[in-house]
Amino acid sequence: MFLRTRADETISKTLPYYPRLKRSTKLLHNFKTMIRTFVLLLLIVPTTMAQATFHGDAARTGVYPTTGPLKLNGTKWTFKTDGPIIGSPAIADGVIYIGSTDGNLYAVDQETGKQKWKFKTFASRQVTSSPTIANGLVYFGGFDGILYALDAQTGTVKWTFVTEYERRFEGKRLHGYPSGFQTIPDSWDIYTSSPAIYNGRIYLGSGDGNVYCVDAVTGILQWKFATGDIVHASPAIANNTVYIGSWDSYLYALDAETGQEKWRFKTGEDTYIHNQQGFQSSPAIADGMIYVGCRDGHLYAVDAATGRKRWDYPTNKGWVNSTPAIRGGVVYAGTSDGFRFFALDAKTGRLKFTLDAKGAVFSSPALAGDVAYFGVSNGRLLAVDAKSGKLMWDFQTEGSKQDPLKMLKPDGSLNNEAIYARYFGDYQDMVLAFYRVFSVGAIWSSPIVDRGVVYFGSTDGSLYAIQ
Repeated sequence: MFLRTRADETISKTLPYYPRLKRSTKLLHNFKTMIRTFVLLLLIVPTTMAQATFHGDAARTGVYPTTGPLKLNGTKWTFKTDGPIIGSPAIADGVIYIGSTDGNLYAVDQETGKQKWKFKTFASRQVTSSPTIANGLVYFGGFDGILYALDAQTGTVKWTFVTEYERRFEGKRLHGYPSGFQTIPDSWDIYTSSPAIYNGRIYLGSGDGNVYCVDAVTGILQWKFATGDIVHASPAIANNTVYIGSWDSYLYALDAETGQEKWRFKTGEDTYIHNQQGFQSSPAIADGMIYVGCRDGHLYAVDAATGRKRWDYPTNKGWVNSTPAIRGGVVYAGTSDGFRFFALDAKTGRLKFTLDAKGAVFSSPALAGDVAYFGVSNGRLLAVDAKSGKLMWDFQTEGSKQDPLKMLKPDGSLNNEAIYARYFGDYQDMVLAFYRVFSVGAIWSSPIVDRGVVYFGSTDGSLYAIQ
């Protein structure tokens, strides 16, 4: 309806200059069809081109058009923020945009690593949402519950949209920590939803349990859809459908225009300690299928049209928090427990290879050329041959090299016994474990690849550019 109205307005303004068309119904029809097609292309082209957004595009495939380094040549530059970096960078027009837990969104020159500007969120809350850049604006969500639209050149606010609230996932007896009478926020709920843009609208999940759709130019609400719990996964969009998972254990398919539910897919629940449920992974869309990881210890392949499961791959209860990357009939992802990076046949779900990553993999892989790049919580970025699964090279962050709390084993793997050592005997031990992993310069950020350089953030507070 929107496209038809825009086209008709264009036609009504143009017709007075073509009086002969008024005499011919057939020519008028052809002219209207031509104009509608032209307007449709103008509206659709920006959304089908590769976008500066989380995991490479609105379908979240993790595929990048340029190749990355086949061998490690060194660090091009590093940029230091005032807090750990959890979210992922995005790039547009020679500028890297990334948020930090220090409450700022930064714009950094791609070539030099010098700051162009920074923007402090209104409540100075952490930024773990990854930005999306389109039409000269940078869109991102803050932990203050606000969706921001900034001028990409200057960092000035163009508009804001305020959700009801933001919060972490929580539950009683969470991960087995006492007590059963106290609701505990989940320290491992580390990301917030990253916005997607599609046909002039911004889509975003929220800790208030809603999926929001707002106008990309004005920030005016178009619709919202209520799920049963927190939505910190990021939306993936294709064929006028928004796909997104919630902590209520459902994967949803929503009409992008109206917000009406098309279908929902049920995953596992853990009603006692809430360890094996919920989505931190975002869906990836390819060839009519949805590929998505879940904290119930599975990676699922679901028919995009019907919501029916094609297959699922069990990971022995290891969370699949990384968003899968998909290309050439192969799906790539990582696990938390088990420290694995693996590749599956996209049609059957059969294992093609697995690699010991020596740490939990929350980072989502980037596919560039024949290489898969991803971060690990032991503070290393790995480059893996996408066909064989063999490690090509790895890069160690400064935080990992220093390892101030001695949380790494001699082989570089995380020492889980030290990380999860009990001190308080309650949920405070989870907070301590979280901090201990932070201390090694963990890479929970998902890398991006451009012009032969890999960019990613680390919990040591640095944005790295390596080549």
